[in-house]
Order: sequence, then structure tokens, then C-alpha cells
Amino acid sequence: MSKVSNSSPPNAEFLGPDPWQTRLSPVASRFNQEYQGDPIELPPEVESMPIFHDRVSGALQASQVSPFWDIAKPKKNQRCLDIGCGVSFLVYPWRDWGAYFYGQEISTVARDALNSRGPQLNSKLFKGVCLGPAHRLSYGEDAFDLAIATGFSCYYPLAYWTDVLGQVKRVLKPDGSFVFDVVNPEATLAENWGILEMYLGTEVFLEPIPEWEKLIKASGCKILKRSEGKLFSMYKVKFE
Repeated sequence: MSKVSNSSPPNAEFLGPDPWQTRLSPVASRFNQEYQGDPIELPPEVESMPIFHDRVSGALQASQVSPFWDIAKPKKNQRCLDIGCGVSFLVYPWRDWGAYFYGQEISTVARDALNSRGPQLNSKLFKGVCLGPAHRLSYGEDAFDLAIATGFSCYYPLAYWTDVLGQVKRVLKPDGSFVFDVVNPEATLAENWGILEMYLGTEVFLEPIPEWEKLIKASGCKILKRSEGKLFSMYKVKFE
């Protein structure tokens, strides 16, 4: 395993004791800061990296987005759960899909923004966002046709994702699908992206793809589709 360390102080708050709190808090803190638009001071050597310039120009964004709809497009009237949703309902074409959107997010800033603006965009499709981590889903059993978790798997070790997969299995209908992405450590961007993320406040775990696929199998999932991006590998799985 290759990883980039992080020294950001935890300051997020969740209800109840949680063994993963020391991992969750820096991630929540970093993304609260990012969604608020607060500047992050970086060392000159980091700001001189090409990947930093790509981030500032917006060119990096395309490499960080996993278009989950390419392998699992939400269907009309489906109940979809977006885990770690950020502000996705404001960005992705949920209204065109006609699918019901439910979210869960650890950033209070993103949660508040979506719960404020989502109903204004479409009060029928937008069903609200809960505050909470991916391994403690605030929804009942067999509730969703599709679950999505993109853009954040790299911030936690594989053991955490064992817990996440168990929760996703619980809330999905028996024939439901789960789409998530993982950083491909063999990708050209991976190492420098991990360094940049460290300075932005989040530790990155660059787990080998075979280890991810071993975990998927051990969790009782069947891989239905896999799609490669410039940084992330995206999976569509079904629990057997």
C-alpha cells in the first residue's frame, strides 16, 4: 500500500462515538473549507507543480469526475442514493433523468446548500440530504434502486470500505446496483494528485486495483461493469 500522510486537525462533529472519527473529521473539514471557497495556503514547491496549475485552471476537474451515468444511468421514478453527494443535485442532470434523489454527506456546507437549493430546482425529485458518513447510512433496508459513491473512496483505508459495502447492501433493494470509483494508483496523475491532496488537507490511500477487486468479491459483490478514467476506475456492482 502506498499512502500520503495528513496532519490536518479534526474539527467535524457527528453524533455518537465512531471508531472512524479521526479519518472522517479531516475530510469533512477540508471539504467544508472548499465549498465555502476559503483559500488554502500551499508551499511554493506545490504551487509550482503542473497538477496545481491544472487545478487552478479547472483542467483537473474533468479527470476527477466519474460519470456514473455512463454505466448506471438513473431511470425515471427510481429511488437513488448519492453517498458523499457534495452538491451533485445542483450539477448533474437529475431533472432530466426523472429519478428521485436522496443524499448523504459529511460536509455541513454541502448538506446545507443542497437542502436549501434542491427543493427550488425540483421539489418532487429532491428528497433531501442527511448529514453522516458512508458507513452509517441514515436510511432503511431495501430502500433504493441505485446507490452511488464517487470521489471519496481514496480518503479511507480498505477496511473502512468493508463497512461501507455492508451498509450499501442493507439499503439497496435485492436487484439494486451500486456504482463507486477508486483511484487507480497506476494512473499517470495518481502520485502527484495524492501529494496535492495531502497539502489540501486530506490523506490519500493509493490501494492497488487487485486489492479493491478482492474486497469487492469478499463483500459478496459481482462486478457488472468497469470503466477507466484518467485517475479513477469506476465500478458497477450487484450484491449476490
